[in-house]
Amino acid sequence: MSEVNFSEAVIRSEKIRELYHQLEMKYHGSEWSVQEDALAFLTDAGLVGRLAMARQNRWPKGDNTVPELEHKLGECIWWLIVLADRMDINIHDALDGFLSKTEKMLEK
Repeated sequence: MSEVNFSEAVIRSEKIRELYHQLEMKYHGSEWSVQEDALAFLTDAGLVGRLAMARQNRWPKGDNTVPELEHKLGECIWWLIVLADRMDINIHDALDGFLSKTEKMLEK
């Protein structure tokens, strides 16, 4: 599997979200709100927690949770990109700002 460039991931994520918006219109007559997107992200983040526990043999889930965990981790990253876009936040700047602030804090 090839490594994904973050800028490319943002573009691809926005295109995928638009396709989901089209499905929402088709089946429900309206697009999900930002709040619904945030709730979907939180649901998937909770599933990451359960799958992480299962991976550490702390939650009964079956033998091989890695494919599902990989999918949910990717989906959570996707949701964060989507949420940033929908709230007019530049995800590149947000990530850079967080990393820079945290690096400076930990260097003290």
